[in-house]
Amino acid sequence: MGRSQLKAGAFLSYLSLFLGNAISIIYTPIMLRLLGQSEYGLFMLSNSVIGLLGIINFGLGSTVVRYSSKYRAMNDKKGEYALYGLFFLISSIVSILVILFGSILVFNVETIFSGALTKEELNTIKILMYLMVFNLAITFLFSIFNSIILVYEKFIFLKVVGLMQTIINPLFMLPLLLMGYKSITMTIVSTILTIITISLNVLFCFKYIKIKVTFNKFDSSLLKEIAGFSFFIFLNIVVDKIYWSTNQFILGIVSGTAAVAVYTIGLTFNTYFMSFSTAVSGLFLPRITEMVTKDTSYKVLSDFFIRVGRLQYIILSFILGGFVLIGMDFIKIWAGSRYESSYFIALVVMIPLTVPLIQTIGLTILQAKNMHKFRSLVYLAIAILNIIFSIPLAKLWGGLGCAMAMCVSMIIGHIIIMNIYYKKKINIDISSFWRNILSMSLPLIISLILGGLINIYITEVSIITLLIKGFIYCVIFISLMWFTGMNKSEKDLLIGSLINILNKFINNKVKIVNSER
Repeated sequence: MGRSQLKAGAFLSYLSLFLGNAISIIYTPIMLRLLGQSEYGLFMLSNSVIGLLGIINFGLGSTVVRYSSKYRAMNDKKGEYALYGLFFLISSIVSILVILFGSILVFNVETIFSGALTKEELNTIKILMYLMVFNLAITFLFSIFNSIILVYEKFIFLKVVGLMQTIINPLFMLPLLLMGYKSITMTIVSTILTIITISLNVLFCFKYIKIKVTFNKFDSSLLKEIAGFSFFIFLNIVVDKIYWSTNQFILGIVSGTAAVAVYTIGLTFNTYFMSFSTAVSGLFLPRITEMVTKDTSYKVLSDFFIRVGRLQYIILSFILGGFVLIGMDFIKIWAGSRYESSYFIALVVMIPLTVPLIQTIGLTILQAKNMHKFRSLVYLAIAILNIIFSIPLAKLWGGLGCAMAMCVSMIIGHIIIMNIYYKKKINIDISSFWRNILSMSLPLIISLILGGLINIYITEVSIITLLIKGFIYCVIFISLMWFTGMNKSEKDLLIGSLINILNKFINNKVKIVNSER
């Protein structure tokens, strides 16, 4: 049962990724046009400000999964149910803190944003932030039940509920937007869907998993152990929030809602970019964990690091090159001419981001070896550095300045420091890694040169010309990568995957024909 749940959960995860990105690509430009640049910027500014309160969660979800799994393995139901009681009390305290700090933020909205927002915008953002604080508080309060479903490996239920939320959200939102409702209504609908999702999780836990929540005397040593485990998870959450959310907050203070909207659209493309890397690296997680557990030699780990990095680079360099060539045209058609700056914002972040994304297997190795503390501290340092750079650069160049600050901090931390650490501490052959990557870059370079020439001759911006340019780029890049970039094992892997897909398709067709007979 566990294995079938895992396979189905994995399939639904990739389905959610595909549908989520597809829906976002279709839904976002419609929302932009119906809301307007200022209202959309206001909505995203509220999200980024309240999103900063997410750090108060202290990595509770991962902690619940780890310690609940431990009690389940020992078949200690009494301890397991008492643990749920402990975590529910912690979640209650976290929710109270969210309401407290959220209220402080709302009461100080005028002080924070009075220089960049109009009086009407200030009134709207107050309402949005109140609603989002409530949404976040109830999410944290009942987040333990989501983790319990994970512990019991009920992946199908969890993923189906998440998938339905992804689909239903725009189906409700679009008619309301077409009727003239704005960001406040969107937030109310989002909150209602959150309450429904939470209710389903709670009902599933008590009725189908049949858990109990008890409030017995808690072991102080267990609390200390939990706190120690949670700290570096919490640190990673802090870094993520600081790194990906504070620039919108800074722009809201110094530039206003329009700048926030343009910057957010630029970062949206980086979110899509990262999702492709995560999807690929996730496939190798079980294998790398097993290798480290069996005390595999550093040479084997290094070779694996390089092999996975090459595979990720094939995919990400293809996406990066395509965005360089047709990204501007796509944004003009997709979001409108007022968002042209989003192209440069996306590109300035996307280029250095490619390096940590093709080295994600390094994080898996560090976690398996319990050596991820250094990485957490480095990322915290560069997140702070990003803020220091962003404030003056945002005043000079708006969203592009924030993107430049992120680019510089990423080069320092993600690229220079972490590559030195991989080489010195886990003996990854970084020199060989980069020789491999550089040798595979010829298809990208030639594709960009030829694609640039095509852009010179085809200047019209339309869906037809976009498709033509995209098709020509795909043919050039794929041909060059096949003949000059990929090695034999990578070609065999691709051919084998295509043959497996074709065999499954043929077998399904045969079954359908036989059943009709």
